[in-house]
Amino acid sequence: MNTNTLPTDELKKYGIINEDNSYSKKLNADDIQKFLQGYTIVADNDKSRATFQLTDNNTKLKVIHLERDKNLPEILKNSKDRVEYTDIQKVSNNLLPEFSTLEKKAFIFDKETNKVVEFDFIKNARELTAIIADKKNTEELNRYIAELLKLKSFLQDKIVQFPEMAKKITNDLNIVSKEFNTVAGISEKQNHSQKQEKSNVQLNVNDPDVYQDANRMREEESQDQDEEIQKSRGFRR
Repeated sequence: MNTNTLPTDELKKYGIINEDNSYSKKLNADDIQKFLQGYTIVADNDKSRATFQLTDNNTKLKVIHLERDKNLPEILKNSKDRVEYTDIQKVSNNLLPEFSTLEKKAFIFDKETNKVVEFDFIKNARELTAIIADKKNTEELNRYIAELLKLKSFLQDKIVQFPEMAKKITNDLNIVSKEFNTVAGISEKQNHSQKQEKSNVQLNVNDPDVYQDANRMREEESQDQDEEIQKSRGFRR
């Protein structure tokens, strides 16, 4: 790894390093070390997002510009009440000029840390599904299913449009399809359980055996009352 041939002009252009070649105060020592090892720096501003990564033995800076469908303050605010979903579209990339990928994210408020955590539908698929399933909230589950279907449809269209990228897109599609099947199964079990509970309630109210037992009790009580009346009348004689 070469740290002496950094693309300083580009790093200064994007504010990663200062004019005196010191690193931005927004980056801590751990961020800087990871960046030099090939990790990506992410910068968010309203609806815009940019990612920065050093490549070619730290001699080049790979920059990808993205645009989100919602602004960040809105996402952070809404995520405190429910899971907030957002789509991020690449404005530029190094794959094909006309090829544009879609990143779908979920923002979830973590009550233990009091922070909003971002999850990627592909990279954090299993973890995201587990968190939403653990909420045991039918509405949240259905919203997640709808977002998975949107992403699945997008990827299926891209395979047809860009067959040369089919292998990579298919890998992502398989991940999304697996999570969809998992969540759909959970949803089906929840719906079945709710229907069973509703059926049990109706059975308690409408069960003919219950009414027959009640009628028998009323008949027996009526007979007992008649006998008491007859005894009473006989006693007065």
